[in-house]
Amino acid sequence: MSKREHLRPSGLHHNPAYSHVVVASGARTIYISGQVSVDEEGRVVGAGDLAAQTTQVMQNLGMALKAAGASYGNIVKITTYVVGYKPELRPIIGKARSAFFEGMEPPASTLVGVSALAAPEWLIEIEAVAVAD
Repeated sequence: MSKREHLRPSGLHHNPAYSHVVVASGARTIYISGQVSVDEEGRVVGAGDLAAQTTQVMQNLGMALKAAGASYGNIVKITTYVVGYKPELRPIIGKARSAFFEGMEPPASTLVGVSALAAPEWLIEIEAVAVAD
């Protein structure tokens, strides 16, 4: 059975939006490529709307996880790339993303501001690592 332990190291500020350290064990490690805000046909969802794009990205991550026999609870690390990141965007991303981790400890997380993604319409991209049995 996969196991995740979310540590709260002494001396590090506790932030409820992410875990500083996640120790994971399980039979399978799942690497999910960066997901962007497109539907099954490749059409952009939520053009110009960071919250809508974040929600679509998280839904796409969910479909990828399901295909691998996993769920959001199996994610141990996510990396988020945001075009033109400014600190005032963090609550928008956090609100949209946190709905998918409700009732569970959040994964380890890194947020990176970038000048552009692979397509000009994309505002956010999130990749994930999950551990499952």
